[in-house]
Amino acid sequence: MSTYQRLQKPVILCADDYGIAPGVSRGIRALAAAGRLSATSCMALFPEWPAEAGKLGDLVDRIDVGLHLTLTDHPPLGAMPKLAPGGRLPPLGRLIRDTHLGRLDRAEISGEIGRQLDAFEAALGRPPAFIDGHQHVHLLPGVRDGVLALFDHRLDRRTTWLRSCFEPTATILRRRRDAARALVIAQLGRPLARVTAEAGIATNVGFSGVTSFRSNRAVDHDFAGYLDHTGSRPLVMCHPGEVDDLLAARDPVLASREAELAYLRSDLFAERMARHHMVLARGPHPDDRNAMPS
Repeated sequence: MSTYQRLQKPVILCADDYGIAPGVSRGIRALAAAGRLSATSCMALFPEWPAEAGKLGDLVDRIDVGLHLTLTDHPPLGAMPKLAPGGRLPPLGRLIRDTHLGRLDRAEISGEIGRQLDAFEAALGRPPAFIDGHQHVHLLPGVRDGVLALFDHRLDRRTTWLRSCFEPTATILRRRRDAARALVIAQLGRPLARVTAEAGIATNVGFSGVTSFRSNRAVDHDFAGYLDHTGSRPLVMCHPGEVDDLLAARDPVLASREAELAYLRSDLFAERMARHHMVLARGPHPDDRNAMPS
């Protein structure tokens, strides 16, 4: 690593939703191959997942590839008669309500968490570099216990980390990017941040990228805000991808994915990183070994 790079601040830039549709996966692979990402989070419950996992090739050794635990809106991998009696997981609002009212069957949740981890490992032949949740479900009471249990029974704390979504209120307000949503997520993330610190589970420190997915927003303006007032080991999430028919059938977030994809491919993104003295890095402890070359 050069002297200039050592003066830069490492940041984990993670593209969520790999595996949700071929166009999203294709866009994420292109960014990773170009050195424009340092992590991607994978949805392992779709039929296309094994094929999309195989297409990652040597990228699994160049970026962190994690499990994007999914407990909303889509068919689970196994029977869940209480949470998904019709074979489809509930919308986020219902899941949040049920978790906070203590209505979740924790054994059922743990079973699906295990199945999605099984599917991830079967396709990639390795455990995930990290765990997080689609729509941040890993933060919810009744879900987070099942996620934390993985670190007692299946995952090595030396090699797998967990996404923290906690940010101090003052930091979020200074950033002024979708602050209301970010404050809610940070509040949900506070208990997990406390438990991981006590349990010695590695996490990022600093979290940004919360967006309302407006298709007409100025991406560079938002991204500049995400790089401001970051923690010591920050993670910025993003949702780039190419829109295809399968994505349109599975998710409402469409145009903003293509806007993010175009931005992350652009010289403007590279210039923004340079102006903020940031360098892409893997894992929760960025250092000379995992900082990515510019």
